[in-house]
Amino acid sequence: MLRSFTRWTYHRVTFTNSPANTNIGRKASTMVNKMYLADHNAPMIMLSAKAFFDQLTQREKLYAHYMSKASHAGSRVVLRQVSHESEAIYDLIMEIHGKLEGKALDGEQYGLYMEYVAQFLSNLGNYKSFGDLKFVPRTSVEYFLQLLELAGIDKLGKPTPASCPYSTWEEVIVKGIFHIDEKSALLGFPSKGHHSSYYFGDVGPDDMKLLKDEVFGKFKILPENTRIQKTNRKYIILVASQNTAESAPKYPAETVKLSNGFEAVFKFGDHSREMAKIVQYLQKAQKYTANDTQTKMLEEYIRHFETGSSHAHKDSQKFWVKDLSPIIETNVGFIETYREPSGIIGEFESLVAIQNKDRTEKFSNMVKNAGKFIALLPWDKAFEKPKFQPPDFTSLEVLTFAGSGIPAGINIPNYDDVRLNVGFKNVSLGNILSSSLGSKMPITFVSDEDREVLDKYQSDSFEVQVGIHELLGHGSGKLLSELEDGTFNFEKEKMPLGLDGKPVTTYYSKGETWGSKFGQLAGAFEECRAEVVAMYLITNRDLLKIFGYKTVEDQNNIIHAGFLQMARAGLLALEFWDPSTGKWGQAHMQARFSIMKTFLRHTQDDGFFQLSHTKDDFSDLQIKLDQSKIETVGHAAMKDYLTSLHVYKSTGDVDRGSKYFLERSNVDSELAKFRQIVLEKKLPRRQFIQANTVLEDGEVTLREYDSTPKGMLKSFVEREV
Repeated sequence: MLRSFTRWTYHRVTFTNSPANTNIGRKASTMVNKMYLADHNAPMIMLSAKAFFDQLTQREKLYAHYMSKASHAGSRVVLRQVSHESEAIYDLIMEIHGKLEGKALDGEQYGLYMEYVAQFLSNLGNYKSFGDLKFVPRTSVEYFLQLLELAGIDKLGKPTPASCPYSTWEEVIVKGIFHIDEKSALLGFPSKGHHSSYYFGDVGPDDMKLLKDEVFGKFKILPENTRIQKTNRKYIILVASQNTAESAPKYPAETVKLSNGFEAVFKFGDHSREMAKIVQYLQKAQKYTANDTQTKMLEEYIRHFETGSSHAHKDSQKFWVKDLSPIIETNVGFIETYREPSGIIGEFESLVAIQNKDRTEKFSNMVKNAGKFIALLPWDKAFEKPKFQPPDFTSLEVLTFAGSGIPAGINIPNYDDVRLNVGFKNVSLGNILSSSLGSKMPITFVSDEDREVLDKYQSDSFEVQVGIHELLGHGSGKLLSELEDGTFNFEKEKMPLGLDGKPVTTYYSKGETWGSKFGQLAGAFEECRAEVVAMYLITNRDLLKIFGYKTVEDQNNIIHAGFLQMARAGLLALEFWDPSTGKWGQAHMQARFSIMKTFLRHTQDDGFFQLSHTKDDFSDLQIKLDQSKIETVGHAAMKDYLTSLHVYKSTGDVDRGSKYFLERSNVDSELAKFRQIVLEKKLPRRQFIQANTVLEDGEVTLREYDSTPKGMLKSFVEREV
């Protein structure tokens, strides 16, 4: 291979590649599969909420300010949960910026470096939040080392934090940033060669099942705020808390003996610095709450982050659900379990958002009629709650979202008993919906005619889909369960009929939850069920009228756009499937692929949906969906799929349910052949830049930034992380 020599000039300092130091960099930049390269020319969007923030009272601004500070204080927790090296990479980026601030760096290589920085910061780590795939810079190792030299940073210096697995900054760059192979490129169990910083040591599925059954289940401890360290015949369960010497109530103080000969012990004080900062800001926010319910909610949050008690967080969510339609909506904790391989440990996230009253009114009308629409869902009433408890459903403008990625809608809490006995909330994140779809990007794999429909109706249709998904999807259904007092929430002597027409034989035993039974598959399964509810009900004209679509033409276009974008999303999902392992890297995309596959393989008419192409390289691949058959063939397929998914979930039939869903989401050779063209045509994901609140002389102001990588970096420099 011929070596190329490139000259880069920065701030009147010239660096020249020499053959002596380019081997590693050349290997990194030329041999890495392009699917792992950081996004190039990704759309950058300033997530603005200024118009809504300016309407707040000073008290509301102060509450939002301190809750935002508490949110950002948890950012380092997210970094540690993504990968063992992410926090060190973050520190290195900040140190390079601090030392080089004011110097006129430019040129192609610096631009590629800044693109990596922006993607890293928007994902809070070096793995994609949507797909769990590692990404590496498009520039080279030696360029990073040259930046260190220019900044006066010793490449052999010791990285921060102390928990970093690498002993020098050079190792952080070479091994942490640039090293990649097929196994470590994906998040998953270390025992299988993948990567997960929820674990220390060679943790595998059997280890987590054992801990789930013999520790968390036995002692009724919720594991969301833990990490697992596996040492010589011992599991150390690290609990996130400010306190390091005390154990939370209800947690075993002594060593727990396990059936595999190991021991398990709880150790408090994980992320203690961050937990203390969160507590500090929550205490300040308490002075500006809007009501007693918010005050009590924050009291439980504080108890949770101080002591590590997962029960305190559950109690906080009971108050949160009762805090109806607040002007400033917040939620903080270890929430979603999508990224932890066993599906029981939560990633830290924190939301601070402002209510959009006009948009909320639209959703409120859907909530008022929710019971009517849930009654239309295709399952026996035995598999549904006896009475639908209308949740709070608001449209919010995001001010702050600390986490690895920002969703378009949220349905929480995830505690099954709280949802059943107290309630839940749905929120639609308005500026995410409008920002992510308002910025026009090329729409691949559709005909010119379908592109016109999506250009005009995709945003509106997606809003309808998100609303149905969150409220009627995640909000519907009942788990047949044995209760704590030994009674049942169903007639055990008269079991309801299952899919085969015979009485079901499975249910949730005392202490079992949806997540604990279905484990790693629970997230994708439930997202699929909610998505199919949306596809099933989006054809309901009465529901579309609630969203303001009164004419038959508009309704037809909303329905058509909904099915088109779901089918296209299912095809694009192939990016998130790894052919070497057969592993899906994103729960939502596994769900959407299974729906697209249902359109393709499990309808009464093969002409309903097709993947059309004439070229051997599939470069002209298009989705073909017959609009005239959506409300007949398509609706029937969704009814069949939804009924099966729901009954399997409701009855806790993990064996047949898992087999069924895995078959629907399996990528066979006929569909796998399209993955390469999907990768070649993939578009970079949008990166959201968040504002900062600033308190000066008792006044809170909002600071927004340019929609550029430099703007992204500046937003982080000016906040406390």
